[in-house]
This record gives sequence, structure tokens and C-alpha cells, in this order.
Amino acid sequence: MKILVTGAYGFVGTNLCRYLSEKGHGCIALDIPEARRDDVPYKAFHSWDDLGNIDFSGVDAIVHLAGKAHDLKKVSDPQSYFDINVGLTERIFNAASGKVPRFVYFSSSKAADADTPYGNSKLAAEQFLDGRAIVLRPAMIHGPGNKGNLNLLWGFARRGFPWPLASFENKRSFTSIGNVCAAVEALCERGENGIYPIADDEMLSTNRLIELMAEACGRKARLWHLPRGLMRFAAKVGDILHLPLNTERLGKLTEDSFVDNAALKKHLGWSQMPIRAEDGMRETLKSFI
Repeated sequence: MKILVTGAYGFVGTNLCRYLSEKGHGCIALDIPEARRDDVPYKAFHSWDDLGNIDFSGVDAIVHLAGKAHDLKKVSDPQSYFDINVGLTERIFNAASGKVPRFVYFSSSKAADADTPYGNSKLAAEQFLDGRAIVLRPAMIHGPGNKGNLNLLWGFARRGFPWPLASFENKRSFTSIGNVCAAVEALCERGENGIYPIADDEMLSTNRLIELMAEACGRKARLWHLPRGLMRFAAKVGDILHLPLNTERLGKLTEDSFVDNAALKKHLGWSQMPIRAEDGMRETLKSFI
């Protein structure tokens, strides 16, 4: 297959291109010129300024990754999410409409309960596509080159600090980059338009993540089961004193988050995802070291 990837040199794009190239597919990059790198095996490069001149003949699928990611520091202009996440989707879809058999749009699990500018912008892009594309809603994706919340937790764990929130036994869905790549390849080959949440089959607790991180560092995790009430009080103090542990961060570290991948597996005829959650997480943590 010949596949055009937007946001080609980001975390997902670089891993996806390497995976697809190893499988014998040809990848074309669409990104900003400043992002271009020689270590990713794209066959050709186009900038967004070239969009009107791209020859889409022979392109089997477009994987649209380009967009504005969730701003953890909350300093971004809310409108900027719509300008980029919706605007770029409109541009690439309209340019390729009727010329490329399949269009795979990377949305977010946040679009399912859109209550932030980021989630709302992803939902708005889905609404623009309106059943004319394959929409993936991934849980948090991780893998080599990952830069996100997982790195923040890793920075804590690798120093050997005791984990004080072990009394909170939450469960979260993650998506290993290997599962993302395998699913995208299959969808580009035979996928039908629709919305498909994607995640690993198994969920992981934050406590288990800490254990896997300690394992990667060659040590045993130090899990402190401090009273939940005490930690909630400490978080409220953190709100007042602007400490690292505050109410919002406590919620993110201890909340449950489940993404059901059943529709995707049924569509692809898979009984299970190719990579187990813990195996994928170990590969990610190995790359951190």
C-alpha cells in the first residue's frame, strides 16, 4: 500500500512509518518543514503549503495525525484547538476527497465525553467528517519516543521515591504503539468508515505502573498505603500552597478510565489485540532507560 501520513514526524507518525515500511508499504509525509527528519523512512515529503499540488493518484489511504495535543499546563487559547484540529482536518479531507479510498482520522477518547477545548475540537472534527472516514479514538498511546503524562510518572519512579497513593487502586486503559500500528495497517487495507475506540485488552492500575517502572530500573517498588483521607487533605493543602500534589492531579493519578476496544476487534476479526498491555508497557519503559 501507499499511505500518506499527516503529522508525519510526531511520536505516532514516526513509529507508524517505521512499522509500515518494515511491512513493505510505502509512506509519504505531510508535515511542517521544521519537523522533517532523515531517520524516518518516508518515500517523499510534502509541506502543508504544497497541499494543493499533491498528486493523490495511487495513494491507498491517508492517516491524519496532525493536530494540537492536549495542553497539560492549560495556557493555550481554546480557539487554537479548533483552528488546528478541525481546520487541518477540513483541509486534508477536502483536498483528497474522491481521490483516496480510505481516510483514517486519529481523534481521542476525550471526544466521547468532550468537556475540554481539546476534546470538543476532536469531536467537532469527527462531526465534520460525519461518517465519511475511519475514526480512531485511542486511550493514551505510549511507546518509544513518547512524551506525555507517562514520562512525568517515570521521572518520579526512576528516582526510587516511595509511591504514597497505593491505597487508591484504580484501573486505566492504555494503547501500546504496536497495537496502534497493527490496527492502522489493517484499517488501511480493509477498514470501513465508522468510529472505533482503541486500547490494549488489559487495563493497568497506577500501582502496577509504578511496579513495572521499578522493575525496569532493577528495583522493587515502594508502595505506601497511606489513608485516602489523609492524601485528599494533602491535595487540598496543595491547592492552597501550589504544591505538586493538588486536587486535580490526585484525581488524574487515581481515577478509572476505560476504553472498550470490542467494536474495533469485531470489525477487524481479531479475538485479541496483538500486544498485551504489560508487554507493550515494558517496551516503552525500556526505551526510557
